[in-house]
Amino acid sequence: MMLGRDKVLEIVNKAVGYSKADQTQASVEIGESSLTRFANSIIHQNVSERNAQIAVKAVIGKRLGYCTTNKLDDAAIKATVEKAVEFARHSPENRDFVSLPEPKPIKLVAAFDEQTADYSPEDRAKDVAGVVAEARKAGAQAAGSLSTGYDEYAIASSLGISAYNPSTIANLTTVMTAETGFGYADRVSQRVGDIHPIDAAVEAATGSVRSKDPESIEPGEYEVVMLPYAVEEFLGFLAWVGLGALAVQEGRSFMVGKFGEKIMGENVTIWDDGLDPAGLPRSFDAEGIPKQRVDMIVNGVAKTVVYDSYTAKKESKDSTGHAISMISAYGPMPTNMFMQPGDSSVEEMIASTKRGILVTRFHYTNIIHPILVLITGMTRDGTFLIEDGKITRPLKNLRFTDGVIERLSNVELISKETKRQPMAVVPAIKVRGFRFTGTTEF
Repeated sequence: MMLGRDKVLEIVNKAVGYSKADQTQASVEIGESSLTRFANSIIHQNVSERNAQIAVKAVIGKRLGYCTTNKLDDAAIKATVEKAVEFARHSPENRDFVSLPEPKPIKLVAAFDEQTADYSPEDRAKDVAGVVAEARKAGAQAAGSLSTGYDEYAIASSLGISAYNPSTIANLTTVMTAETGFGYADRVSQRVGDIHPIDAAVEAATGSVRSKDPESIEPGEYEVVMLPYAVEEFLGFLAWVGLGALAVQEGRSFMVGKFGEKIMGENVTIWDDGLDPAGLPRSFDAEGIPKQRVDMIVNGVAKTVVYDSYTAKKESKDSTGHAISMISAYGPMPTNMFMQPGDSSVEEMIASTKRGILVTRFHYTNIIHPILVLITGMTRDGTFLIEDGKITRPLKNLRFTDGVIERLSNVELISKETKRQPMAVVPAIKVRGFRFTGTTEF
């Protein structure tokens, strides 16, 4: 059911051709997303959605207008363009706006997998059956979802941008319950063949059995071994509140006034690379600008942030290819992040811990202070006490309030192995002084 490069580009070029604005940009995303959801070890829902959206940005002088529709007939496209132009005429001037970006050579990445695009409900059911079977072996109940999908994404502009890249995605998430114990696992890839549902099921089932009958512990500061699920959440908050140029320009980023200074431990290096196939790559951003690697934190030193064309032109720089939409209140963001691995393992982290806590993942995390990157939340689906280098007992979930920057300044060990998550490829880490502020009843 895919339209293909020529037909998809024809849609956006048609939109640009209809415009009477000084500059115009049009993007279209066409795709299908399907999901199989299960609970109590039974599939209870299959859904599939095919949709499309065309978005148009019109520029008249320094006035910008924006309009979208999910209708792709000629009349709807023309009407959407006319509305974008009309909105631009009546919008206030944006004094910081200079121009839409000029085209640059784009390196295409292999982000599309035919098997994933064609994955059927029967295929997903077989994978879920494997997950459920592993849960039953462990005496657990399985819940979660397996989704697969594809999209065709294209951008054209009156300045000559013409870009197209199809992609696919597959995502398995499962929570298993064994009486009072909970276990978790997820897998994400652009190739459904990389998901390995049985491996994920064994991970979640083992965690659910191990975490039965959790006990309370006093809140306080502990050494903590964070599995990659929790580490990705740390990096996600860094990206959201401070690793984009708009956050710096508006004075709300932890990077403000810190460039060239050491703000994290020397063993922490974080970058974004939208072309790296180890993550979830895409060739270009929401403005049709090619993705490029950006080294944001190097050996603990604040180096730079990511840019779109709007924020780049404010500083007479080039976009790094990190626009996340045509119009975004948050500005550019890194979305294919990497944290440099170390030379340890989770087992070695546990063995080196006299008294600490292993955290599988976080739940209900929220930002308290963006410049300090102070967050609060709870542990979930596997929290364990470590004593004398061994996991001794499961713990009831703990509430925490802690600073991401501060904790990444106190990283003792980093694992060799990394895990691909939706927003980042990350290792496990062991940190000092993690602050837990309360306990729960479960």
